[in-house]
Amino acid sequence: MSLNLKVGIVGLGAIGLEIAKTIDSKKLPNMNLVSVSSRDLTKAQNKLENLRSKPRLTTIDETVTLSDIIIESAPAAIFDEIAEASIEAGKIFIPASVGALLPRMHLVDRAKETGAKVIVPTGALIGLDAVRAAAEGKVESITLKTRKPPTGLAGAPHLIENDISVENLTEPKLVFEGTARDGAKGFPANVNVAAALSLAGIGPDRTTLQIWADPSVDRNMHTIEVEADSARFTMTIENIPTEENPKTGKITALSLIATLRRLTAPLVSGT
Repeated sequence: MSLNLKVGIVGLGAIGLEIAKTIDSKKLPNMNLVSVSSRDLTKAQNKLENLRSKPRLTTIDETVTLSDIIIESAPAAIFDEIAEASIEAGKIFIPASVGALLPRMHLVDRAKETGAKVIVPTGALIGLDAVRAAAEGKVESITLKTRKPPTGLAGAPHLIENDISVENLTEPKLVFEGTARDGAKGFPANVNVAAALSLAGIGPDRTTLQIWADPSVDRNMHTIEVEADSARFTMTIENIPTEENPKTGKITALSLIATLRRLTAPLVSGT
């Protein structure tokens, strides 16, 4: 593959726009933003008007055709369309909506056939390199405990289906405990971190997830606890939510940018 990689972005919210600006500012060597697809192309045009580069604003299919790398940072409802088009075309597919990948692992099998590559970014977590290393040996358990401001969880399908309220809380409230797979279904906009962790470690059915609505925090907090034959470790990260979308931490876009950088960097640190 050419070292001069063409990048297409589908979805121009907090994550997609930050990536677009970074590529446009030449902070990612050998990367060119060639195409953007968004639900509202007029709004997208306004967001991109100050960019020096002029990516084509077009459909998902044309963005895939024009690009070597497709960044998915779009609503979950169109994940299938983006992922399937990217993988059928044999492209590099980097999803921000990692949770949507769990029930669609057949896409990974298809990628083996088409030559596509699915790269799961670290996202809002810390220490996935340690988890990946531990998973080469025997892992007894992995637990993720997530605490978020109640507003960051409002509207999640699990809360609606189970009539769980997170309004006017005065103390932390456990709103979910189960597997990462079930958590991704119930909180599709909130726990991409659990999906990424499970894919790096022991899978979505063995990874345990707790989600807390906590009125005392103003950041998205994630604590990973790992018990393995090679190591026992606990890691905690506190992510600052974006102004545009409190469900998304600022570090998420930076993680995707770091993922892009690794593709062409002459030196890569970490497993």
